[in-house]
Amino acid sequence: MWLLFAFVAVPMIEIALFIQVGGFIGIWWTLLVVIATALAGSYLVRQQGLRELGKLQQSFSEMRDPSEPLANGAMILFAGALLLTPGFFTDAVGLSLLVPVVRQAAFHWIKARIKVARFEASPHPQQPRRPADIVVDGEFEEIPPEKRPTHAPSKWTRH
Repeated sequence: MWLLFAFVAVPMIEIALFIQVGGFIGIWWTLLVVIATALAGSYLVRQQGLRELGKLQQSFSEMRDPSEPLANGAMILFAGALLLTPGFFTDAVGLSLLVPVVRQAAFHWIKARIKVARFEASPHPQQPRRPADIVVDGEFEEIPPEKRPTHAPSKWTRH
């Protein structure tokens, strides 16, 4: 239901804002502002996205919970999509998602509503499974004694 509301409300808000701003500053200045926010937003998205990628790699190397850098990266990606979408409302929401304090507040708001059942990071690799635990489903065909090879059998052939 919320998604349907967003698909209807956001374009209506954008059209109303285009009419208001275009009437106030003119069509060419309005278009210039939309293009400028897209360019500035893409620069900021790239800069902050690379920074969050570094934080994500650091959290993996230090075996820490990577959920915050992942969430920040997702919000920055979403902000970039909003900034590339022409419109003042989407630009305002996209620019607000590029503010670290806003992202942090959004992350904590979302985190409070999600329950993680288990998160475990171990510095030791998992123990390898014993061959007896592995089940392979397949078909085989008995080779008659006169057609058996003269060399030693491999692990793929039956003795």
